[in-house]
Amino acid sequence: MNLKAILASIFILVLSVSFKPAAKAQTYDNYPVYSGNDLGVSWSPAQTTFKIWSPSATAVKLRLYAAGDGGKALHVLTLEKATDGAWKKTVKGNLKNLYYTFQAQINGRWLKERPDVYAKVVGVNGKRGMVVDLQSTNPAGWAGDKKPVLKNFTDIVIYELHVRDLSANPNSGIKHKGKFLGLTETGTKNPEGAPTGLDHIRSLGVTHVHLLPSFDYNSVDETNPGAKYNWGYDPLNYNVPEGSYSTNPYDGNVRIKEFKEMVQKLHASGLRVILDVVYNHTSDTSSNFNQFVPGYFYRHTDKGAYSNGTGCGNETASERPMMRKFMIASVCYWAKEYHLDGFRFDLMGIHDVKTMNDISAALHKIDPTIFIYGEGWTAGNTPLPEDQRAVKKNAAKLNKIAVFNDDLRDGIHGGWSDVKSKGFVSGQSDLAESVKFGIVGSVEHSQVDYNKVNYSKAPWAAEPYQTINYASCHDDNTLWDRLKISNLNASEADLIKMDKLSNAIVLTSQGVAFLHAGAEMLRTKHGVANSFESPDSINALDWSRKTKYKAVFNYYKGLIALRKHHPAFRMPSAEMVRAHLHFMDSGDPGVIAYQLNNNANGDPWKNIIVIFNGNQSDKKIIIPKGDWKMAVNGSTVNEKGIKPIGPGEINIAATSAYVLYEE
Repeated sequence: MNLKAILASIFILVLSVSFKPAAKAQTYDNYPVYSGNDLGVSWSPAQTTFKIWSPSATAVKLRLYAAGDGGKALHVLTLEKATDGAWKKTVKGNLKNLYYTFQAQINGRWLKERPDVYAKVVGVNGKRGMVVDLQSTNPAGWAGDKKPVLKNFTDIVIYELHVRDLSANPNSGIKHKGKFLGLTETGTKNPEGAPTGLDHIRSLGVTHVHLLPSFDYNSVDETNPGAKYNWGYDPLNYNVPEGSYSTNPYDGNVRIKEFKEMVQKLHASGLRVILDVVYNHTSDTSSNFNQFVPGYFYRHTDKGAYSNGTGCGNETASERPMMRKFMIASVCYWAKEYHLDGFRFDLMGIHDVKTMNDISAALHKIDPTIFIYGEGWTAGNTPLPEDQRAVKKNAAKLNKIAVFNDDLRDGIHGGWSDVKSKGFVSGQSDLAESVKFGIVGSVEHSQVDYNKVNYSKAPWAAEPYQTINYASCHDDNTLWDRLKISNLNASEADLIKMDKLSNAIVLTSQGVAFLHAGAEMLRTKHGVANSFESPDSINALDWSRKTKYKAVFNYYKGLIALRKHHPAFRMPSAEMVRAHLHFMDSGDPGVIAYQLNNNANGDPWKNIIVIFNGNQSDKKIIIPKGDWKMAVNGSTVNEKGIKPIGPGEINIAATSAYVLYEE
């Protein structure tokens, strides 16, 4: 389930009216395919070349402006027709920092003035492109920017964050509130003196920061960015940083430089950076795509209407050559120009498998350590046949691309369709098999009964890195809120136990671990699930909770350190998982126990036992012979050993995770 589908509002539908296709679906197979890699604006001090693809246009105008908004055009120029549907104009002289628009005449009508779809920088609110010298936007030392080392994808621990949420609260202690630069500040503290912002993330120990959409999106007025909030899943200009996150949205250079400064600082702090990308739909159908090639970049029903597999009023057609070309060029541009380390694809199931694999090949040619993952589902019906979609069941067809594991998520806390339903951590023992499915990284394992898994009745990951294990993300309720809603009579102490058990499962399972920002301090959105346009009072991280729930933060931090120090929890291959991970007979359906044997993946611990008790009462379990020590219980993580554990029957506290080891 992707609740951004609610963005399909009346507002979007009204905007779509002026761009409805003909009553009968049109074929675009006869459109020429431009083979060059020079679409967009190419600047040099001596001249600038403007080139767009608009095969159905009969004329194209170029306007140059002094500013990103307001004022009359300095020059109005006519583009010349080039090959394969392209239009081109070269203008002599240095046009650096001038703004521009294109306007195409199609079917006898002049469409709207807009930047080209390949625009790299825009003025305020994204209505005009800007001629930019990208070299001049590089911060000092940018050429020496070094990515933190990454050996295997299963070593990744992701922290999903909205730029504005990190700093917007007055108690963040961060000066640049709601800005890219907020992520560069160090030494920030909450009123009680606890570290916040970048220092907090670094201390937590995660490896990657996943930024919710930080490209130029449509819903926030950059002239007054504090007036409205949005997650950013309404794309406007795909290759441009969002202006409301910069200190000066009027000067296109600023947003680029500050985004780079953010990446540079995160890298220097040992953190890699992932960008959330939204190629599956546009904010509305008056998009830049439709101003130059009406209809082509979108899928349609057999009656010619816009198809709506995204629930947002439209869906793009990744299988068409020029849309595929655009997507590949776009992610490669972000990877090269901004030194990004990964991409999360919103509603990846809208895209076809071939396009996603072509994207993977192109990105991994640039950097083999770039991590790619996405939502393996759609939000509605789509004309693209299911066997061609980049959905969860087709994950094995995807090359070096991971998928979110909603089987584990809902096994942990209950199904998405009923927020009052309970999960394994709140005593729903019939969801244990769904949790086991996540523990093995969604790969084939003889001890998982797939008939009892909640959604997937077969393993879908070829290798463990293809599964993103998580208990919560920006969509739906926070983990803390979800547990409160489904366990109305539970005490706060019991809810904290459920929360800690939830992410103890995530952080000890095979695959890639994913945390929603603030989960480590019991983040609440006050019961608002789909908070995509709720105010900062709902979405901003409340840093006072770090002080209030310090023990929870320390528990999360300890579990992350445990995962990083012990490779048995992050085996890189399905073969290794099957060889070294074996489930034990716990004697209770609400208790999951398993062993990681024989120095799995080169782990310094010879054998490890992991036990999850989802029951609301203590349980006994038989431990095999050995010189065992306890490293984790329901309240503490200590890799040096909390206490020795002898063989035989031991007590496992209610709603808790235990990790034992034998050196």
